[in-house]
Amino acid sequence: MQETLVQAFEQYFGLKPTYMTRAPGRVNLIGDHTDYNDGFVLPMAIDRHVWVAARPREDGMINLYSLNYESIVSFSTDKLKNPDQPHWTEHLRGVWYLLGERAQRPPGVDIMIHGDVPIGAGLSSSAAIEVALIELALKLIDRTMTQKEKALFGVDVENTFVGVPSGVMDQLASALSQQGSALLIDCRSLETQSVDIPARASVVVIDSAKRRQLTEGGYALRREECEQAARIMGVSHLRDATLDMVNRYKAEMPENVFRRARHVVTENQRVLLAVDALRAGNLRRMGELMNESHYSMRDDFQNSVPELDRLTSIARKHSGCYGARMTGGGFGGAAVALVEKHVLDAFMEDVKASYAEQVGLQASTYAFEPAGGSGVIFEAAPRGN
Repeated sequence: MQETLVQAFEQYFGLKPTYMTRAPGRVNLIGDHTDYNDGFVLPMAIDRHVWVAARPREDGMINLYSLNYESIVSFSTDKLKNPDQPHWTEHLRGVWYLLGERAQRPPGVDIMIHGDVPIGAGLSSSAAIEVALIELALKLIDRTMTQKEKALFGVDVENTFVGVPSGVMDQLASALSQQGSALLIDCRSLETQSVDIPARASVVVIDSAKRRQLTEGGYALRREECEQAARIMGVSHLRDATLDMVNRYKAEMPENVFRRARHVVTENQRVLLAVDALRAGNLRRMGELMNESHYSMRDDFQNSVPELDRLTSIARKHSGCYGARMTGGGFGGAAVALVEKHVLDAFMEDVKASYAEQVGLQASTYAFEPAGGSGVIFEAAPRGN
């Protein structure tokens, strides 16, 4: 990808890029709807990335070319808040604008972006774009941030400029992950720990081809129900509740609120048990926890759909699959499975065939290895030249 992007940049802009950065997408292995409850999540950066090649300009113009969209947009650095610009420029404009508000606005630039993170499978290409652009912008203004600071700045761009109320998981996974490992995130303290994934296992994301339905309304309602449960139990967030507490207050909660609370509390427990299982190399136990997580989302959080239930059931029946669960916000989307590497190809083909036969939809499968976090790939000339 690096060589291809350099060649494309030189062909289009007439000069080689000065900088290249990249940031990975991510998949969440376990821990859904625990983040805004101050709980725990266990994402993994994937070996698919967003790549950014760039060369600074002195005239304050930004010429942004997307290979994925096969489109170029030009605007000046004093027009970053222009709402008429295409939506796919929001992340760059947000990074440039907020850096200008906080420290020093990056200069004009010729920039080319390309990503091989699958779109629509819930693999957080937007966070990868943000983090890769932050890596570039900091180079352009000769400023440093820690990887955690880069991630949190990306969250700020997403929340305040793009206008999406996302949590911290995606950007932290994209910036901080270590090769070969998942990343345990404490969403209260923002402390992180790397958790090795045994090399004999592969992580497979299966896009159900069932597009998300009522995602925004469903998400907001689930979050409200979690907050209601916390208030009834007298805790600030469900992170502070125990299963005994949830059961004790059951009579005071509407049935749906009780179920939401039970999912979050048990899901937090499953994330920590999953970390123990991976560190012990116990893939079978990890798979069991993934299965339990899906059942909890299906029955208690009620954000699964029949297509995902069928898809994960098909995956679990394969002899090489340790476990499978829906991943992401729910109401459609993708599943994630933990699979023995030596049966990977057969697993993906069998699951697609069975799913098409039983459901009538064509699933897409992606096998991933745990990747490292974002960084600068090269700097062709000293800063200032």
